[in-house]
Amino acid sequence: MSIKTVRRAALLVLALAATACREQDAGSPFPDPHRPVAPIESSRYLNEDARDRSGEFETVTGLAEVKPGMRVADIGAGEGYYTVRLSPMVGPRGRVLAQDIIPETIRELANRVQRERLDNVALKLGQPNDPQLPPASFDRIFMIHMYHEIERPSEFLWNLRGGLKPGASVVVVDADRPTDRHGTPPRLLVCEFAAVGYELTRFERLGDTESYFASFVARDTRPEPQDIPTCEM
Repeated sequence: MSIKTVRRAALLVLALAATACREQDAGSPFPDPHRPVAPIESSRYLNEDARDRSGEFETVTGLAEVKPGMRVADIGAGEGYYTVRLSPMVGPRGRVLAQDIIPETIRELANRVQRERLDNVALKLGQPNDPQLPPASFDRIFMIHMYHEIERPSEFLWNLRGGLKPGASVVVVDADRPTDRHGTPPRLLVCEFAAVGYELTRFERLGDTESYFASFVARDTRPEPQDIPTCEM
């Protein structure tokens, strides 16, 4: 993607900001979660140097089996820690979509993508309960330290599913603590994914930290919104 394209994308983000942040329809058939939803406090989860020293990215992408030529999405991309590292990993034949719901965050990430000349990265402004991914487009979808901030996870995961290629996987990295403390207990995570028609394929603790890795694939069928059960924390 050229620098001119990145600039156009940033302008488009600003133009769409008002519609992307509209309020959720009060008549939504999707259930509200039976647990707190953490507020979005910052686009920066941890200092990037500290994350590099811990080997987080290499561990997560190794477990996710990311390969050159893949198309991947970084949901809740923030300042782009994963985005800018996924770009060279998937290479010129691969693609990275960086998505976030905060216009200012996307604008700043567009500047970084332009500055680092990441031609295989595109940007997307999503909505709180709909990432608005192009259909059947991604081999891997990453949700890194952001799942606990999703307002209505059943609706988000229901909409997210359409962006997966056949056999693709969704990767979640989060902390094993309550959602109001910016984490998601693994049992709750697995329950909420299963309720929308996903199956856990891998679970790993990440070193000596509270963080964990979980990957899911979509089953053949998914329930209708009104039939999705709720999970207790």
